[in-house]
Amino acid sequence: MDWMRYIDGYCERMGPEYWAEPVNALTNLAFIVSALWMWRRSRGVAPARLLCALLFIIGLGSFLFHTHAQVWAAMADTVPILLFILLYIFVINKDVVGLSGWRAAAATALFFPYAAIMVPLFQRLPHLGGSAGYAPVPLLILIYGLFLRRHAPEVARGFFIGAGILIVSLMFRTLDAPLCDALPRGTHFAWHILNALMLGWMIAVYLRARLGKTPS
Repeated sequence: MDWMRYIDGYCERMGPEYWAEPVNALTNLAFIVSALWMWRRSRGVAPARLLCALLFIIGLGSFLFHTHAQVWAAMADTVPILLFILLYIFVINKDVVGLSGWRAAAATALFFPYAAIMVPLFQRLPHLGGSAGYAPVPLLILIYGLFLRRHAPEVARGFFIGAGILIVSLMFRTLDAPLCDALPRGTHFAWHILNALMLGWMIAVYLRARLGKTPS
């Protein structure tokens, strides 16, 4: 693999320069702000704090990708997102669904075959493009919400809200290229802002469930 290969994947980028995507780069501050905000609220809950740390790293990784625009930076962008998803599924399986540690881990591992099946299906949808890789996530959140609607109705409600925010966020990510002529800065920056909001919200949903409160 050529780790230094240049990637031009977004409307705003017009060349290989470091600040060729200033809006896309700087809006990653939303992840940092969201992580720090939830860090303060997560005192005493180690899994929530670990999720906050991953959220912070997501912001840094995405910043690196939208400035360096190379394969290694793309990995720095996507790997923390995957780790966040896996950790979140695990803590929900363990602390909300009530599975034992090893069963929660085994259920979490099912995300890989789930993604392997669902991503190619979403790739068949027209115009979804690179967003197909993320599309199974809001669907999974909705599935969990439906599963938990009786056992943990407030968590389910939080999941439905989170999935809704993520769906809108994916819409902006998908429209970045099609609207490029009309909006030279693109719409990818809105993906960052809404994703930061959604991930912070999902941490809040877990935190409230862990503390026996309703999300607010």
